[in-house]
Amino acid sequence: MADTDVLVIGGGPAGAAAAYWLARHGHAVTIVERKTFPREKTCGDGLTPRAVHQLNEMGLSEQLTKYHRYNGLRATGMGRELELEWPSHPVYPRYGYVVRRRELDQMVAENAQQQGATLLLGHEAVQPIVERGFVRGATVQTYGGETKDIYAKYVVVADGANSRFGRALGTFRTREWPYGTAIRTYWTTPRHAEPWIESALDVKDRNGNPMPGYGWIFPVGDGTVNIGVGLLSTFRDFKSVNTTHLLDAYAHQVAERWEIDPGNPERKPTSGRIPMGGSVGPKAGPSYLVVGDASGSVNPFNGEGIDYAYETARMAAQILHEALVTGDPTLLQGYTKMLDDEYGDYFKVARLFARVIGKPVLMRELTRAGMHSRTLMEWVLRIMANLLRPDELGPAELAYKAAAKIVKLAPNA
Repeated sequence: MADTDVLVIGGGPAGAAAAYWLARHGHAVTIVERKTFPREKTCGDGLTPRAVHQLNEMGLSEQLTKYHRYNGLRATGMGRELELEWPSHPVYPRYGYVVRRRELDQMVAENAQQQGATLLLGHEAVQPIVERGFVRGATVQTYGGETKDIYAKYVVVADGANSRFGRALGTFRTREWPYGTAIRTYWTTPRHAEPWIESALDVKDRNGNPMPGYGWIFPVGDGTVNIGVGLLSTFRDFKSVNTTHLLDAYAHQVAERWEIDPGNPERKPTSGRIPMGGSVGPKAGPSYLVVGDASGSVNPFNGEGIDYAYETARMAAQILHEALVTGDPTLLQGYTKMLDDEYGDYFKVARLFARVIGKPVLMRELTRAGMHSRTLMEWVLRIMANLLRPDELGPAELAYKAAAKIVKLAPNA
């Protein structure tokens, strides 16, 4: 006998969204989350139009209005800056929000709870329960050390980039594909309510030498900005870079312009490693599905993962709903094709782009060309934010289609 229809491992963006949609379909769903809210996550805290759309679909549009809303991206590099509004789209809004993850994740998880999901905080899924090749739930341990078994008809694996539960089921990352690391913290500044999130394409060390990676500054609207740096594994000397030193150098680089005290952040930086481009699989088993960061569903163009967490969770919930209603577990195998149809070509283009920009000389030339052409950067923003229009073919759509044709002929890099 199952204790719940679906057991969701992890209460972050993907897990909470999956639980919301399953509960909305009328199914019994239980979330087990290792930590308690509020809790920190290494993240830029930026919600792009795709993420805002999913949150609106979950009925959270009113709650979002109390957070800092922004209009688009300010790109900086080569001594220049360009302010680029979010492009128009028939589905996604032309604005985003900046919401600290300690607040966002709690809001979405409690929203799932209000829809009818059971939320168990401070409960870690320490191992899967497997019977005759089918995952039937998990052994769960509380902070006090007590353990109990929770049985379910299906399981959603949503325990993040490290995904210990997924690895226990045999998931693995394609090591040849790019991955990223990121580090961030917060600084106090009077410029905390800027209408743009900022991305720096030319991070330098304290001596002014170019460094591999990119920087971001996201105004939080509460007196602080989220400042961080990201690195792709395709960058030269990737493994030898000290990310703490890189963040410190970037903070000093922007200190005067953003009016921060670079040596006095609000708190100690946090960092994390991020699988990208759909690099983790398999994404479906006989009785489980893998969503969000646990499946490597992060955009290699910009390191964005929250919107893909919400989207993959919604797809998984739809598949599981159909399987529960029909009693047909073979439907779960359609999830992998659904992901491939939605993201396959796009992620492949993005993975190859990550390899290109990993070469410092090419990165500098691309930055130089982009920063001298607003039109080109507007195309780039539409492609990198995955805001291509399905209803018309503009220059960005044509450029992407050409790239997609090229990568179809390339090895699956």
